[in-house]
Amino acid sequence: MSSRAQADVCPERLVDGVLFDLDGTLIDTLELILTSMRHATLTVLGAPLADEVLMHNVGVPLAQQMREFSDEHADDLLRVYREHNETVHDALVREYAGVSEALVRLSAAGFRMGIVTSKMHRVAARGIDLFGLGEHFEFLIGSDDVAIHKPDPFPLLRGAELLGIEPGRCAYVGDSPHDMAAASSAGMIAVGALWGVASRERLIEAGARYEARDMGEVVDVVCGYGDRLLVN
Repeated sequence: MSSRAQADVCPERLVDGVLFDLDGTLIDTLELILTSMRHATLTVLGAPLADEVLMHNVGVPLAQQMREFSDEHADDLLRVYREHNETVHDALVREYAGVSEALVRLSAAGFRMGIVTSKMHRVAARGIDLFGLGEHFEFLIGSDDVAIHKPDPFPLLRGAELLGIEPGRCAYVGDSPHDMAAASSAGMIAVGALWGVASRERLIEAGARYEARDMGEVVDVVCGYGDRLLVN
């Protein structure tokens, strides 16, 4: 598509690059994560923790989450979680309605896109491939691809570097407070995905500049039509 045609698709663009979180944003892994968390804590600790505790820090690397459950048993929790997650992954991962269509629209409008996730690269790629989403993205940054993780802005800044776009001309779309904090610290447009793990209130408190109820509204935001979605 020519640059003129791209501009016509999205004439009021707010940014040039769009980075996405993965779990709870592009693919629905919430049941997978919760089921695996319950299994690991029951197996290793003898009783599962409350669901709100298990899901509270989704968005940071898994090893860190396990240390917060039990520093003493973190290695066993991580091992049991991954073993269970591996066996049930494809059966429990779901596709969010409208994601593929929105990515096609963003690609047609000429946006450069990448994925920045706290999940390990190999496992993240498995979820992406399951729904054929990879063709829209230039790269995937997983937790094992960088030394510093969200909520630090480092992995997002690395994503902007790979796109060759200034952070201020990028948006980051994610469903956790850690996503919003990282995006704000990076100087990016922080777009809170309300269909994921965290409440609207937590996303706003962490720095969400826009709120989107679905991927169609994400397109509206980055195309410059999202004034109604600004966080007040």
